[in-house]
Amino acid sequence: MNATAMGSSPHDSLSGRVMRIWALVKKEMRQILRDPSSIAVGMVLPLALILLFGYGLSLDVKNIPVAVVLEDTSPDATELASTFQLSPYFHARLMTSMAQAQELVLTRQIDGIIRIRPDFSRKIRNGVAVVQVVAHGGDANRARIIQTYAQGTVAQWSIRREAQGQDVTIGPVIVRDRLWFNEANESRYFLVPGLVVLIMTVLGALLTALVVAREWEQGTFEALFVTPVRAGEILLGKVFPYLGLGIFGLLLCMLAARFLFQVPFRGSLWVLSVSSLLYLLVALALGLFISSTVKAQFVAGLLTVVGAFLPALMLSGFIFDLNSLPVAIRIITYVFPARYYVALLQTVLLAGDVWAVILPNLAMLAGFATLLFVLTRLGFKKQLG
Repeated sequence: MNATAMGSSPHDSLSGRVMRIWALVKKEMRQILRDPSSIAVGMVLPLALILLFGYGLSLDVKNIPVAVVLEDTSPDATELASTFQLSPYFHARLMTSMAQAQELVLTRQIDGIIRIRPDFSRKIRNGVAVVQVVAHGGDANRARIIQTYAQGTVAQWSIRREAQGQDVTIGPVIVRDRLWFNEANESRYFLVPGLVVLIMTVLGALLTALVVAREWEQGTFEALFVTPVRAGEILLGKVFPYLGLGIFGLLLCMLAARFLFQVPFRGSLWVLSVSSLLYLLVALALGLFISSTVKAQFVAGLLTVVGAFLPALMLSGFIFDLNSLPVAIRIITYVFPARYYVALLQTVLLAGDVWAVILPNLAMLAGFATLLFVLTRLGFKKQLG
């Protein structure tokens, strides 16, 4: 008795399934190459985002315009004023009138005032010298940064004088700080990992959702509905080409991070690869799930932006510290996979293989990928919607 007589079919064999999936993959690759928009989103957009965010977005505050009001002409006061002028964090304008400096603050020509009072030199000898720092409070965060940088500049001046053997006391405590994993204090060290998350989200979720939804609208799935191809095979045929695009985008990001922005890489390559592959699968599954559910390109794109891109930008720890968010919003962030991928990238790149961080986040990404593919498979029916 042959296999056909027993109720099976040659089309159901493993080799038949592999051939069907490979045919779908080739069809999808040809469609990507023929579609300029897919090439633009898959190849040009990652490069544009790398350059735009890498060079255009920075949380480092430098060249802050301030006025140094020098009301004491002693060598001590002049040396301190020169320290502010030589600091890369300040663009200092030296003047002797506090009223003039206040006018510049009101007209927003400067953001702060460093006032060295007339009795500065005399009070140094008594150990109670005070430097007044006035910052414009329109931007509270920037004002705090100005105050912190001013305190650091005065501390550097004080330490230099101590090294020269001069007795100086500016306050009762001298702070000696050190930054772990970011000795250069560069914001791009944690912005670039977040940029990788954005690009993976665009390539995985947004591009896949738009392409599949467009096929529903154009009716190109009709030709597949009269073939032996199964729904799971259609999904695999969609996943593999865009997985390749995502890997290409990841390579671009890693090369840019290492050679353009000099972001350190202290972890293992295989941990980076596994975590990136898992997040890319999550993004692909999310795009497929959205597009197979709504089947309208505009709605699919809108849902992907709201449900994937914006959370990856705002609620992943990419820009904002999650600990500073309200408790309710912080709880919501656990629903978005981008949170776990950002934590993985920042740990692997900056700190190394910290397994107490890596393993739980890898497990969460694997859980998200499994859940989304199961939901997509259940919702992706081989029938006209």
